[in-house]
Amino acid sequence: MSHNRLADATSPYLQQHADNPVHWWPWCEEALTEARSSDRPILLSIGYSACHWCHVMAHESFEDPATAEVMNRLFVNIKVDREERPDLDRIYQNAHQLLAQRPGGWPLTVFLDPHDLTPFFAGTYFPPESRHGLPSFRQVLESIDRAWREQREAIGEQNHAMRAALARLETTTAGERPGRETIEQVLHELARHFDPTHGGIGQAPKFPHPATFAFLLHQGMHHGHGEARHMALFTLERMAEGGLFDQLGGGFYRYSVDEHWEIPHFEKMLYDNGPLLELYAEAWALDDQRPLFRHVCERTAEWVLREMQSPEGGFWSSLDADSEGGEGRFYLWDREEVASLLDEPAYDLFAARFGLDGPANFEGRWHLRVTTATDALAERFGLPPRAVRRHLRNAREILFAAREQRVHPGRDEKVLTSWNALMIHGMARAGRLLDRPEWIDSAARALDFLHRYHWKDGRLLATSRDGEARLPAYLDDHAYLIDAILELLQARWSDTHLAFAVDLAERLLTHFADTEQGGFYFTADDHETLPVRPRPFSDDALPSGNAIAARALLLLGWLLAEPRYLEAAEGVFAAADSLRHSPHTATGLLDALDLALDPPTIHIARGRAESLDAWQPESLAPGDLVYRIPDNAQLPPALASKRAEPGRLLVYRCTGTRCETPFEPSA
Repeated sequence: MSHNRLADATSPYLQQHADNPVHWWPWCEEALTEARSSDRPILLSIGYSACHWCHVMAHESFEDPATAEVMNRLFVNIKVDREERPDLDRIYQNAHQLLAQRPGGWPLTVFLDPHDLTPFFAGTYFPPESRHGLPSFRQVLESIDRAWREQREAIGEQNHAMRAALARLETTTAGERPGRETIEQVLHELARHFDPTHGGIGQAPKFPHPATFAFLLHQGMHHGHGEARHMALFTLERMAEGGLFDQLGGGFYRYSVDEHWEIPHFEKMLYDNGPLLELYAEAWALDDQRPLFRHVCERTAEWVLREMQSPEGGFWSSLDADSEGGEGRFYLWDREEVASLLDEPAYDLFAARFGLDGPANFEGRWHLRVTTATDALAERFGLPPRAVRRHLRNAREILFAAREQRVHPGRDEKVLTSWNALMIHGMARAGRLLDRPEWIDSAARALDFLHRYHWKDGRLLATSRDGEARLPAYLDDHAYLIDAILELLQARWSDTHLAFAVDLAERLLTHFADTEQGGFYFTADDHETLPVRPRPFSDDALPSGNAIAARALLLLGWLLAEPRYLEAAEGVFAAADSLRHSPHTATGLLDALDLALDPPTIHIARGRAESLDAWQPESLAPGDLVYRIPDNAQLPPALASKRAEPGRLLVYRCTGTRCETPFEPSA
């Protein structure tokens, strides 16, 4: 019988390791009990299925019988998918930072005291043989075992200090809600680190950071801040023309290894593409003179519908960086292959547009990015710009069809509640702004999937695969989902969806709120006990759950006239130390703070469905919200009181907690 217990995991990442000779456990009480009773340290390995270096370490070490023998003899080995267990990943990444004095990453390799789960040594990737100043993985294993046996007292003292340090990271002191000066301070800070040549903040590697550029775009939209608007639009332009964007198939890769956005790390993640789809749709709505922004929305949404949405409606998680054993292999081109697919005039045009007329840019091959503007091509080739665009579109379609015949990268087909919520929000917003009902349909199908499979006995679950949902949901799952529902309700009203949002808000207040200091914990009050209970306010790759909770509760509180939601949102601003000490790390919270300081106008229209569909508000400021609610809707009391007489259309206009006298729009 195999001692590897990963075969039944819902995570494709864990299943990738189900045939390893390592006696892997999933994170479970049985594994923790085994470690305690045998007094062996836990070797905790955290990664995810699209992670390139996770695959490398798996192949070099976890598939190697000699290495596995050492691991099995000395440790209880636990494998964790960071996408399913962001609570564990957050705690042990922080621990790595404290132990190693540098940021972590994946694969994360942590050794835990089995009795209190405190980490006493951490690293990321270890090679099979010592090189580049890194010890070999087997050397690490043997020295950790020796330390555990011979230096137990010192480890105990270090663990005591580590628990105190981890707790301090999560401690905040309630203060005053910051004002607009904090927003101005961060705008100044971002401008100082802005790359005026290539866009983006800081140097390579460059991440798309949707929360930061949404904050900048909103400052430009809502407050006329010209510099913020420029930083956002210029960066979006550069990213879309670079290799960060898949020029043939749509969708963005995870990050760029260089400052030009040219060569990406090739995995595509759902969590980036939802917010980026929305951001480009907002940019198009703000500046419809740039067809590039609409093009990015259309290609990205097509990619999501084609490759990332399951037949049942849920969105899958990611596409791998590797295929056929090579990073980016699916996306790269040889000149000869492109020339064989296109006739000579089309090839010359395509090569000049996408850099094939210059040197190879990735391991002797070409990764496509825009190197020449359409107008310059029109001039060089003596063609009207419209003809250039048509030729390029035809060439793209031919190359895309050829690429589809290649071996595709692996797809992680688990459905994560939080990441789905980000894509639901993106699809609904982009569908509304670009008038694409099929994108709104896609968002509604995903939400219905989550409601059907991830909502059990009044509690939300974090992940599913093949319809089997498991693991208690986190702060992000609840907050992002309320926010997504409020966006979808603007595109298409549903009593069921509103009731779901209210249920989620009640769970958030009951199980996640810090009733003493304000704000929300990352895990529920009945979650398993871990060394620390995180309370995140800063953004990382994902926007801070507290930031999205604040925004969603403000909007839901104003819509339903529910003071408890508004108070809980205010509690986030009071509790967030990062707003006072490092506000540039919390642009998601600053966006929510801006909403609190300057509430949008909410237009609530009531009447017959056909008259609601025909009604268009006369003047909408950027950021205004519009809800078209049919007169037969089943609503919570405060919203139900905003009604119209039979046969009439009435519009209620509210800003914050104040509503004007309703009016009947002129026909």
